[in-house]
Formats: sequence, structure tokens, C-alpha cells
Amino acid sequence: MKLIKIILLVTCYIFSSALAGEIDASNEANLSESLKAGKLKAAQICSACHGLNGTAASGGNSPLVPNISGQNKDYLIVKLKEYKTNKIQHPQMSMIAQMLTDKDIEDVSNWYSSIKVEVFDPEKVLVINEID
Repeated sequence: MKLIKIILLVTCYIFSSALAGEIDASNEANLSESLKAGKLKAAQICSACHGLNGTAASGGNSPLVPNISGQNKDYLIVKLKEYKTNKIQHPQMSMIAQMLTDKDIEDVSNWYSSIKVEVFDPEKVLVINEID
């Protein structure tokens, strides 16, 4: 029975990306124009703190520089516009957001929200260690 659970778990993991409609973002040909533009702008402006993949240099452990991969697109748009208008004041983010056009904000938000984050259920991951 344990072996069946393990095989099922591994099979689900292998096919999960295909079933979720994921694309290979390392191949530019797979990206929409908005994702290409967002990835480029993220590389130019955002990646120093948030990383190109949305994982902050601080590891996301800082409330000032959070991880933003997989964050909701509309949330990112609202927050960037609030930084841009100084509704939210932050020494770096307010200045950076003011350099972005509305299209840049849309594209960058599209890029970071499209990054998938895997969360593992520790109960299901531990079953692999039970092989007799």
C-alpha cells in the first residue's frame, strides 16, 4: 500500500506542471509580449531586491523586501500604484515605482504573478521516507 501511495505521489508531481498549464519561461518564445516585457523590466529594476524569480535577497524574511513570486496580479498593481502616488511611502519603492509607466506596472505584475510557487504538505512528503 505504501508503494502505491509513493507511485501516485510521484506521478502527480511529475504531471502537475503539465496539468497546471505551465510554460517554460526560460524559452522566450513561450512568453506572451506582456510576460517578456515584465521579465525584462523586472530584470532591469526589481531583481536587485526581489530577484527575477520573486524571491527576495533577504529570503523574504524582511517586511521591507518581501518575496513576491506568485503574488496576486491585481494586488501587485494596486501596491505599485500606491507607491507611485506616495499613498504608501517607502524610500526605495516610492522612487522606483515613479520610474514605471502604467504599462510597466501591468507587465511586471503579470510577470511576478505568473511565477508558480510549490507548497508541500509535510504529511505527504514524509510518506516517501516510509519505504520499507
